[in-house]
Amino acid sequence: EVQLQASGGGLVQAGGSLRLSCAASGLIADDYDIGWFRQAPGKEREGVSCIDSRDDSTYLIDSVRSRFTISRDNSVNTVYLQMNLLKAEDTAVYYCATQPLGARNCANWIRYDFWGQGTLVTVSS
Repeated sequence: EVQLQASGGGLVQAGGSLRLSCAASGLIADDYDIGWFRQAPGKEREGVSCIDSRDDSTYLIDSVRSRFTISRDNSVNTVYLQMNLLKAEDTAVYYCATQPLGARNCANWIRYDFWGQGTLVTVSS
């Protein structure tokens, strides 16, 4: 069974850090673009970061670019999102997802079609 398991969320004070994990099973994560998305209360889901399967290049949206880092550890088939200097506006349910092979770049958010369950990040101000 193919699964993506997101974990690592929690409650943290503004300025703190969390590391989210997206553990893949039933597929080799290195073969796929992996994206992190978030959905804040009352807002639409947005793409936050992704890592490209072809060359491990990464992309982060402007609002997190100086604070978040995405990486993968192929030995444990896991992609991480390191989140530093967290702000209240980062509060959301965070999801990881994959998109079909053959994408031109990993930040084409609408192509992502296989999702893990979310993990809640709450940043208190």
